[in-house]
Amino acid sequence: MTSTQTTPPTHSEAELLSLGARAFEAMGLPPGDAADVASVLVMADLFGLHTHGLSRVESYGERLASGGINPRPRITVSDAAPALRMVDGDNGVGPVVGMHALRAAMEAASACGVGVAFARGSNHFGPISPYSLLAADAGFASIIGSNATTTIAPWGGSDARLGNSPIGFGVPNPGGKPFLLDMAMSVVARAKIRNALKRGEAIPDTWATDSHGVPTTDPRAALDGFLMPIGGHKGYGLALMVDLFAGLLSNAAYLTHVKSWVDAPDQPQNLGHFFILIDTRRLGSTAWLAERMTDFAAILHGSPAVQPDRPVIVPGELELARLERHRAEGLALDAETLRLLYRYAA
Repeated sequence: MTSTQTTPPTHSEAELLSLGARAFEAMGLPPGDAADVASVLVMADLFGLHTHGLSRVESYGERLASGGINPRPRITVSDAAPALRMVDGDNGVGPVVGMHALRAAMEAASACGVGVAFARGSNHFGPISPYSLLAADAGFASIIGSNATTTIAPWGGSDARLGNSPIGFGVPNPGGKPFLLDMAMSVVARAKIRNALKRGEAIPDTWATDSHGVPTTDPRAALDGFLMPIGGHKGYGLALMVDLFAGLLSNAAYLTHVKSWVDAPDQPQNLGHFFILIDTRRLGSTAWLAERMTDFAAILHGSPAVQPDRPVIVPGELELARLERHRAEGLALDAETLRLLYRYAA
């Protein structure tokens, strides 16, 4: 008896944007806000960052339903200085607040050469790389960060006091591939540990500790424990810096003041984000920047690879290659995410 394996259907970027927007509109978001959320999450999926893509419809949807997120926020932007914007997200969906802050920073950088936006009253805003790419495509170099729910113990501590806060850097490359670095402060994201638990797989003992601070290969024990920061005490210090900018300076919650979306899904998190943009057109012509960025990448690519089948890459190349491929060939989402999207959209 011959068994056949069904190939999952693929969807174009336009189809995913439409489906995502319809799903979030059905949850109560205005059309423009729903489109912003869909644009960030779909780009995450196109990059291959599926733990931060449209699968987030589940956690965002649960918090919208419980009243933990405001579906129709009145987001305000105020000028603290010519190049400085303060964004109050009014507890809106994170990507909505994030896109308002990105646009505010872009407007300030266009006027002043440098633009900074601090956002408060927000929630999980997806990965950083979509914002970095949007900024790069518009000619802006960027440093972008957000704080997060506490999942990491302070260096030498035995309980969670700081979040796995992501930070990203982007530099445009006119006519070529921009530099995009998007990283969190832990060795891996909790989503990877949750996925390992679902699959019944062990995890490397360098990913997390149990609740007593002892490294573990058990994903369930890891989820009850703490994530390990990158680079030991140096990663701890970098995580604090991100929270100082994203949480403290933005007048959002920080460290243990951030509410857990898992333990208190019906309460506002008051997450903070920061967007620091530089208008590269003030530094030189697009031809000047393209020539230097091309040379920069060539120097790195020219290093002989230790493993011939794994050549040296520049951060962002893998994600941008997936983006290009998925835009050309379509993208297959997992069945559960599709089911949730169609359920909400209907």
